[in-house]
Amino acid sequence: MFYVASMLPLGECVLSYKKNTYLNLKIMKSNLKKASLLITGILVGGKLLAQTPDTTRVSDYVKPFSSDDSYRTWSIGIHAGVLTPYTVLGSNRKQDFTSPNAQLGYGGYIKKQITPAVGIQADFLAGKLTGDNSQPSSVGTFDSFSTKLHYAASLSANITVGNISWHDNKSAIQPYFTIGGGTMSYTPVITANGVSSNFKTDNDGSVKEFFVPVGVGLKFNIAKGVNLDLGYQVNFVYSDNIDGYVYGSTNDKFSYAHAGLEFALGKKSKPQMAVHNPVSSMRTEYLWENQNTKNQLQAQIDAEKAKNDQLRADLNATNANLTKFTTDSDGDGVPDFYDKCPNTPPGTKVDGSGCPLPVAKPDVKVYVTEEDRKVVKEAIKNLEFDFGKATIREHSYASLNKVADLLVAKNFSLKLAGHTDNVGSADANLKLSKDRAEAIKAYLVSKGANASRIEATGYGKTQPIATNKTAAGRQLNRRVEFTLF
Repeated sequence: MFYVASMLPLGECVLSYKKNTYLNLKIMKSNLKKASLLITGILVGGKLLAQTPDTTRVSDYVKPFSSDDSYRTWSIGIHAGVLTPYTVLGSNRKQDFTSPNAQLGYGGYIKKQITPAVGIQADFLAGKLTGDNSQPSSVGTFDSFSTKLHYAASLSANITVGNISWHDNKSAIQPYFTIGGGTMSYTPVITANGVSSNFKTDNDGSVKEFFVPVGVGLKFNIAKGVNLDLGYQVNFVYSDNIDGYVYGSTNDKFSYAHAGLEFALGKKSKPQMAVHNPVSSMRTEYLWENQNTKNQLQAQIDAEKAKNDQLRADLNATNANLTKFTTDSDGDGVPDFYDKCPNTPPGTKVDGSGCPLPVAKPDVKVYVTEEDRKVVKEAIKNLEFDFGKATIREHSYASLNKVADLLVAKNFSLKLAGHTDNVGSADANLKLSKDRAEAIKAYLVSKGANASRIEATGYGKTQPIATNKTAAGRQLNRRVEFTLF
């Protein structure tokens, strides 16, 4: 890349240079290293972490580990100050122009606080840079330069180091440092023998370059949500063009010392995250929880004392009535108060109410006789239902009554198995056979038989005892079998 500047009456002087990428990167790393050392020296050398006494207001309290909605995390700032080619990282003798001047600079920013210590901010800076007396070179010397900085826009990380304290509740001063990157647009004009010309002949003389801003500063909390911002920033330019004169092998840089105000955005009732001390919130929470725990424990102790007093009164009343609850006059093991059968003879086994237990009868085995089987066979023979229904016909009742009397007298068990022919669907036949067996069971139970000793099952058309091809065979298959045991 070549730029030409005509300087009269000295004649045409051709200023040319070729950017060496490797050399520029090496030089920028060296400058950044110096800036980092400077920041460390300022932060360590001066103890500027002044804190207010232990007077945290309740309105500033935020429960630990709360979400960002509990804070004001957005803020805007405006500032103005001094722009100069001189920086604290070098001497005037090494600059392209050995007599840097101070000019007005101004700017602003908008910041989003991510954590109490880390924020991201978008910066804007504008102003003017001037200097006199250029270094001598083969093309002669220049009287001065004047560069209008149209804008310098960057995105930076803002690291606050003074808002987290384990000693005090709230910080009054927050030291910070910033580092970022961005682009800048400027127009350099150089003057020799009273004649001025643009450093660059095309694009109206403007130049756009990448730059790295590195800064340090202090913020003073002058009101809730309002901070006084004092800062110093060194801007490392990725070229040697900002003063319109290429001299030596180092990239240009310039500084900006400023004062301004920062305003937190959002509800005034919320604290600003950047000045909030989370350690203080943890301490406050600890004290409150301790006090609450103490109050809760005292309340529990008082409640337990009241319970003990009530228990003591209840015990006294219980002891007064204990005799009538423990006296057992007949010695059957049941106190008189609960004994429903007093004066039980000695040795009698009683239940919980003091009444004699029934004497168990010995088990008597009952056998199914031939007469019993005849009664069942007669009932099967006389059993009829309405066609396609589970309704027992009336002339079947007499023989079923005999079966019921037999079940009651001898406590037999009975299994009823219903069957059908193959006319109709399998599901319909299965249901009909089951319903007929259940109908017989219901009738026997209505006559006094024990329902738990009667089992009713339907098999449908699955177990024929004759052919279903003839009417006589189908008649035999439509049956209910009685099994007595």
